[in-house]
Amino acid sequence: MKLYKIDASKNQKELLKQLNVDSGGIAIISDKMNIMTFLIRDLRTPAANILKQDALSIGAEVATPRGTITCETQFCDVLLIVTPAQLKKIIKKELAQPFGLKAVAQELQKFNKTNKFEPKIMGIINANSDSFYDKSRFNSANAISEIEKMIEDGADIIDIGAVSSRPNAPIVSSDEEMERIKDICDAIKEQKLYEKAIFSIDSYTPSVVEYALISGFKIINDITGASDNEIIKLAIKYSSKLCIMHMQGTPQTMQQTPHYEDVMSEVSDFFEERITKCEALGLGKENIIIDVGIGFGKSLEHNLALIKNLSHFEKFGCEILMGASRKSMIDKIIKTPIEDRLSGTLAIHLKALENGANIIRCHDVSEHKQAISVWQEIQGA
Repeated sequence: MKLYKIDASKNQKELLKQLNVDSGGIAIISDKMNIMTFLIRDLRTPAANILKQDALSIGAEVATPRGTITCETQFCDVLLIVTPAQLKKIIKKELAQPFGLKAVAQELQKFNKTNKFEPKIMGIINANSDSFYDKSRFNSANAISEIEKMIEDGADIIDIGAVSSRPNAPIVSSDEEMERIKDICDAIKEQKLYEKAIFSIDSYTPSVVEYALISGFKIINDITGASDNEIIKLAIKYSSKLCIMHMQGTPQTMQQTPHYEDVMSEVSDFFEERITKCEALGLGKENIIIDVGIGFGKSLEHNLALIKNLSHFEKFGCEILMGASRKSMIDKIIKTPIEDRLSGTLAIHLKALENGANIIRCHDVSEHKQAISVWQEIQGA
């Protein structure tokens, strides 16, 4: 007899098939191998007691603070621990319960129908002279050759921006932004490079965005998070996707003591509001990408919390972009100059993929292509 511990967190059904388990048993057992944990904050104490009893009745569990059963406090935080099958049952039960449990059930329903997207690599082209990583800076004379190299290296998307969004970046006029990017857009259009990769315009200036969309770009990467309705309308007009990023403040102010009462809750509420606005104007979730904005008005602790709990944002049913390439959070963990942060970048991005991201925005395309290919093979093994 031989015994060893295995990682069965992924591909449970394939593992069971290899063991020649009966098809009916595969569905039942694979579900039990998948555990989901939800943190529910500020739940009324009577609701916590009802939820715990309902969970126990179906074989699930709710962890509550000591004193909950005697209602020592009016509100409490709890952990709900369920399998996917149990989640469906608990939703059905709580929809009929009082004390705010119906709202809990409605929120849980969002996690019961998440979509899975194939990983994509987004290469970065900065058409300016002040982005924080100097090797990402290009002009109209050398940008096209770098774009072609990125496509050859495995980039699915090329993100091009003419204005730096690093902390304390200088403000650039719309005319200057257009001047920096116009020739690149023209070359992409003339050479039909949009047939070889998807192009993304990193801008929130309507005139620049529209010029890029006319040139064959298919994604708007808006660091202001669709604050301008005109950007949403342009996405609809040109049938493009819109990436909504969260940022606290502006590039000029965002790293001046960023503060949140609850970063997960506040970023989630932000996406709820912006996605609702997009849908009201006619832009569906299939054309919305969300980006939690690593380093945009966040401390190291905020960034780590968002990466660790990124799967929360799958509830929106949108593609999720992660962009931590060579950012200062790596330096805050282990002192490292920008040019030596590739290893830290790959560590963050692979964890983000594991936690639900599918678009990885990076400076180093070939290295990411290799790392993601190996990661996918391990995931499928």
